[in-house]
Parts: sequence; C-alpha cells; structure tokens
Amino acid sequence: MINRRLVLAAALATIACAASAQEWKAKYPELVMALVPAENATGVLARVSPFAEYLTNELGVKVTLRIANDYTAVIEGQKTRQIHIGQYGPGSYARANTVSGGNVVPFATLRNSGGVIGYYSVIYVRAGSPYRSIDDLKGKTLGLVDVESTSGSKAPTFFLADQGFPIDKHFKMAQPTGSHENAIFALANGTVDAAANWWNGEDDSNLVRMLTKGMLKNADGSAMTKADFRIVWKSPLLPGSPFALLADMPEDLKSAIIEAFMAAPKKNKAAFDALTDGKVETFARVSKEDYVESVKMNLWLDEQRKRKPTN
Repeated sequence: MINRRLVLAAALATIACAASAQEWKAKYPELVMALVPAENATGVLARVSPFAEYLTNELGVKVTLRIANDYTAVIEGQKTRQIHIGQYGPGSYARANTVSGGNVVPFATLRNSGGVIGYYSVIYVRAGSPYRSIDDLKGKTLGLVDVESTSGSKAPTFFLADQGFPIDKHFKMAQPTGSHENAIFALANGTVDAAANWWNGEDDSNLVRMLTKGMLKNADGSAMTKADFRIVWKSPLLPGSPFALLADMPEDLKSAIIEAFMAAPKKNKAAFDALTDGKVETFARVSKEDYVESVKMNLWLDEQRKRKPTN
C-alpha cells in the first residue's frame, strides 16, 4: 500500500511538472539570449550558435541568439523584457539590475582553468614603446572600450583614480574605441599609446585570441606575437562576467535555464568549448550578492560624471 502511494505521488508530481512546463512553453515559445561581442559579430555567431542550439534542445523552445552592438543594448533589452538571457561584465550587470528595478539577476559565470572565478582589467602598450608603467603614460592617449565595459572602461577608471591616476587628468585623452578588439587594433595601429582590455591569464585574453586568429599584423605584414605587447597595469580580481535572466519569468523556466547551463560541460562539451574557446572548465553559480562591489563601483562612477562640468 505504501509503495502504491509513493508511486502515485511520484506520478502526480511528474504530471504536475509536465503541465507547468507546458504553461511556460506556451507563454515563452521563444527565448532570446544576447551577448556583446568581444570579437567581430561573425566570430561570435560561430562561437555561440552551437550553445544556443544546445539550449534549444534542452529547453524545448527556440533560443534565438542576438549579437548586440553594446552593453547598453542588452541592458535596455532586458529592461523591456525583450531579452530573456543576457551576458554582461560585472559593471554592466550592476547597471542592468538597477535600471530594471532588480528584475535582471545573475545566475552563472565561467570558472576558468585552475578553478578561478573572475578576471582582470589590464592596460597594454606596444613592447617597442618606452612606456613601462602608468606613470610613463602621463599625457598620452588611452584607448578604452564601451563605457559600460567593466574591464575596458569602468575598472581602469575606478581603480586608477583610487591609485592617484585619474584618467581625465593623467592622460591627454581617453578615447572610446567601441569593442575590445577595436581597442587592441587601435594600439597595434598606433592610434593610441595604451589600451584597456580583459585578461584571464597568460594564455587566455582577448589579445591572445586575436593573435591566435592571425588578426594582428606588423607594418611589413608579418604576424604579431605576445612579445609585441606589454602589460603596464593590472586591476584587482574582478567578479566573473555573469549570465543573467529575468526574475519575473516562471520559476520552472528559470530552473530549466539554470539546469541547462550547469549541465552543458558534460551534456554537450563541444558546444561549451566553442562558447568558451576551450579555455574554461565549467559554469559556476552566482547571485546578486557576488556583485555588491560592482554596484558600488557604478555608484562611484555615476557620481564622478555628475561632478564633471558641462560645456
């Protein structure tokens, strides 16, 4: 009798779960996942499309990949509920959470090789230049990324000011370049004297990925190498760039998304390795509490902007 009751209870629970899944699938026949490209859009599509296909198979609804022009587009898309899953830097996530009234919440980030969660902002110069420190870059030109990029703008602005090198005073110009790749191109081409970018380790950075693809050339057409660049500044460890979803989606849907992400390295290693360029071990769970310092950074940056005189 007890066994029959247990079997009946399990069967009823299964039916209830299936009915609940059908409800959210009817309401969300398509989910949109958006990312900001660190590389060109074609490269992002090739890298991330297999993962979007994996999510489609796991969730049972179409997952459409959207390549945004900048972080602001992802922030606005989640604010208006047009984007269901977004990838951010820690600073841009903090902005998304704020402008959405807390409706954008982080759930996963990447655990790098060696088990490290997080990454760094660095400033590169050309190895052939005389610059070996931030002091040496006084009065020079710094290439930044998108204003909402943590490694490419927020972190260097915040930490350099704290270290006594406010960007607007120390450098002749802080020039936005748009993307992480564009910042490196600007440095390689001599448009800027230094450039900010993201860095996970000696063998995993935006610069390394660009060099591996043969994207950087010397004036004579020969391929550049890591030896052509030098890091003159590195930030403290930043929290890992999170994937975030909408808090007001059905609980069963959110659970299904999180479960699919966490299972990806084992269920579809090829898609996961394509997403991460094979440089990452697995996903790690995160929550908004992991980004408290990123929120503080944003508040400080906002306050500095308010203090700037308008012309």
